[in-house]
Amino acid sequence: MNSKYFYINESGCSVHCKIYFSDLRAVKRVIICLHGFTGHMDNKAVERFADYVLKKHRDVAVMIYNAPCHGDDVKKKLTLEDCEKYISLATAYAKKRFNTDELYVYANSFGGYQFLKYISENGNPYKKLALRCPAVNMFTVLSEMVIAHEGRKALERNKPILVGFDRKIKITRQFLDELRDSDISERDFGAFADDIIIVQGTRDEIVSFDFVKAFAEKNGIKFVPVENADHRFIDPLKMDEAIKVITEFFEL
Repeated sequence: MNSKYFYINESGCSVHCKIYFSDLRAVKRVIICLHGFTGHMDNKAVERFADYVLKKHRDVAVMIYNAPCHGDDVKKKLTLEDCEKYISLATAYAKKRFNTDELYVYANSFGGYQFLKYISENGNPYKKLALRCPAVNMFTVLSEMVIAHEGRKALERNKPILVGFDRKIKITRQFLDELRDSDISERDFGAFADDIIIVQGTRDEIVSFDFVKAFAEKNGIKFVPVENADHRFIDPLKMDEAIKVITEFFEL
């Protein structure tokens, strides 16, 4: 398996990407991946996924990028507008670079939220989307599960706070308001349901298992629980189980 980094420099943005491949000249299908909140493109989950896929398919490339303000991205202020712009740029690049409409999505947590929001507002240009522990209730996840009490108090006073692990991300009250006003859990995804699968750990400590299950059932989306898996699927056997389910859904 090979990999390389590159940038998409368009529309005033510089999107830092990483692509896994066997032979770029043979690529006919591209899986676009997106990490979760405060994550980055050099995550082991996507590397493990790419390794599994590329051992079987030389005509597939697995591409991931840093979301705005994540990893080494140069953006300083996180906005949903920039999140949507990055998805558009990554999608357009993959389609043009490899001259293909065979585009798939594998996104986790906040990444899953972003892609669901994107297709609900722009239509679905992807053959299939696989979402692992998607934060369909991202406003609640961020405001109640991620941000500590002191941080919430600061935001109420319109003071930005820093949240994160590998990289601290500046969160503003305006961004929380954007998430509250963009509640995708109330939107109708029935028209896209056949092309979406959700894989959720039964012991997810960040995103409510029951909430995501209810969201999937309401929209007729295929929902696959993974027993005893946490939000990050830290257990490699649980991760392999998720990867197998997702690649089967992709028919890879």
